[in-house]
Amino acid sequence: MTERPVVKRTARAILLEGDEGDTEPRMILIKRTKPGQEPYWITPGGGMEPEDSTVVEALYREVDEELGAKVTDVVPAFVDTVPHPDEGAEGAGGGGSAGVKVQHFFVCRLASMDLTRRHGPEVDEPCGEYEVVSVPFTREGIASVGVVPPSLRAYLDANIEGVLALLADDLG
Repeated sequence: MTERPVVKRTARAILLEGDEGDTEPRMILIKRTKPGQEPYWITPGGGMEPEDSTVVEALYREVDEELGAKVTDVVPAFVDTVPHPDEGAEGAGGGGSAGVKVQHFFVCRLASMDLTRRHGPEVDEPCGEYEVVSVPFTREGIASVGVVPPSLRAYLDANIEGVLALLADDLG
């Protein structure tokens, strides 16, 4: 099998608010509404930029840009690899594959958030709406908003307790 080149890496936050032992933790998501499309809910984050020396550094930058937020207890939780479209292939809309995009998902705690501090392309030149929402970190809460990508939704559905355990004080 030929290995596919990694052409893009992203850092995304499974961002939980509430302290360890909180009986009702909540997850911060962004409801994306683009013109002519159904809304969808994503975790905060985005692609690595040249100034990011690590994926975790990209995570901190993206969370600050999109939420005006600071996070703590950053722990790798899930990696998703998907085909990355080649913008030059198969016409103007792309559709060919130039390689893969690797999405790194980290579970972390919300330390602070000030939406008035939001900045960056999503805020300065939005394509549609970016609404910050909080949902119960339960199977029902996640299913109620249709989190994307589907692989993350399936991972969370199967691992709610495990994700919470990644933030336990006794993890080491």
